[in-house]
Amino acid sequence: MELSVREIGYGDQSINKKMKDYLNLFYAMIDKIHYWDNLSTESRCSILATFLNNFADILYLVNYFDKYHSNLKNNTLNSHIKGVVKH
Repeated sequence: MELSVREIGYGDQSINKKMKDYLNLFYAMIDKIHYWDNLSTESRCSILATFLNNFADILYLVNYFDKYHSNLKNNTLNSHIKGVVKH
C-alpha cells in the first residue's frame, strides 16, 4: 500500500496520514458490505454510491459483484490459486 501511495506522489511526511485515511475507508467499506447477501438491490446500490462519486452505472457494479461472489462460492480456493476455473 505504501508503494501505491508513493506512486500517487505523496512524500514521506504525508504517507502515514494517507495510509491511515485509506485503511479507514477500507474498514468502512468492509463494515457496510458485511451483510451483503441479506441486502436488497437498492440497498447495495446505495452503499456503493456512498463510496463511488459520479459513477454512472452502479447497478452494473452490483450485478458484477454478485456474479463474482457466486463464482467464488462455486469454486474451490485451490482452483482460484492455480488459475483453473470451471465454467
